[in-house]
Amino acid sequence: MSKQIKVLICGTGFAGQGHAEAFRYASAEVVGIVGRTESVVQKVAEDLAIPYASTDWKQALIDCQPDVVSIATPGGSHLAPIKQAIEFGCHVFCDKPLAESGETAKELYQLSISKDLKTAFAASFRYMPEVMHAKRLVAEGAIGEPLEVECISHFNLERGIPFGWSHRKEDGGGRLNNNFTHKLSIVTSVLGERILSIMGEVRDDLGKAPIVEGVHNFKTRRELIPEDLTDLSLKWGESNVEWTYTVLAKIESEFAKKPVSVMFKHGGLNPRFNEDHIVFYGSKGAIYIKGHYGSGPLYLYGGDNEWQEIPLPEEIAADVPDIEGDTERNWTYLIRELVRDIQGVPVAPYQTFKEGSQYQQLIDLIRKNENWMDVSHLR
Repeated sequence: MSKQIKVLICGTGFAGQGHAEAFRYASAEVVGIVGRTESVVQKVAEDLAIPYASTDWKQALIDCQPDVVSIATPGGSHLAPIKQAIEFGCHVFCDKPLAESGETAKELYQLSISKDLKTAFAASFRYMPEVMHAKRLVAEGAIGEPLEVECISHFNLERGIPFGWSHRKEDGGGRLNNNFTHKLSIVTSVLGERILSIMGEVRDDLGKAPIVEGVHNFKTRRELIPEDLTDLSLKWGESNVEWTYTVLAKIESEFAKKPVSVMFKHGGLNPRFNEDHIVFYGSKGAIYIKGHYGSGPLYLYGGDNEWQEIPLPEEIAADVPDIEGDTERNWTYLIRELVRDIQGVPVAPYQTFKEGSQYQQLIDLIRKNENWMDVSHLR
């Protein structure tokens, strides 16, 4: 019987609690949790029946002796605890983004390699059932050679969402860090992991957000939106990240002779008219998945020139953890793979700090907005 894996959680919000439950689903033992605020971490530990709670990460590593640490805080605070955990000899599961910059993300990747530790990077919506279904269909040749991919989403996020880490680049905020990472992971999981070229344009359509006390859980932050955004007593924080992006990429695929063109279009604050979707176009057909992260259903356009809904294969459905909530289910799938890998059980390749580093370097390039060609002189 494989040794039970011991896990220490860093972060007490939605992600930290979700990671803890996911590791337990994978039969790991959650031995402790660390947070910034004593009263909060003690309450979360009590609610989740976690035996150890602390605000001191270094001391928790010593006291808990974990095999794995789970990093569930905003991206801007990842560098120090991950470096400390790696030096301590821990494997690492980390939510996206891996770090606040490509330089620091690359540093973490190289450090994990030097210590020969396993890592997992949770751009985990590639584990949506219909995305895995699309991956199978493309590999089986259902659309011929992949030619082009289209990822369209509009979230219509409330402008009054309280100011926090999602509004600041240095804290790991922005739509590239928290939306594009998932989209890119979905597309590469279907086509192949080698990204050949990329360009993009980003825009901050928000500018500022109200500062509200008491925001702790990311998932419930909307409950604290001020009723009157014109209230002169409100204080405001300045956004310095993108809320809209357009990215073009070329990805190498073993199923295509030429690089596959991919368009990612996301408007965080823009309303949608038609459904968000992901489409894989090929030389003989196409696959359409409804939903910004491929929640489904999935439709196939084939030789009969008709779109037909294709049911999810039973074996894919059976392999998906029985967890409510897409985010939580996808964490659970990836964590299950990591735990099995640590225990020496063969698993399919999964995303590691290699991809986390690569994605962050790509995001840094996209944010430069240096892709424009001046044509104002043309007549």
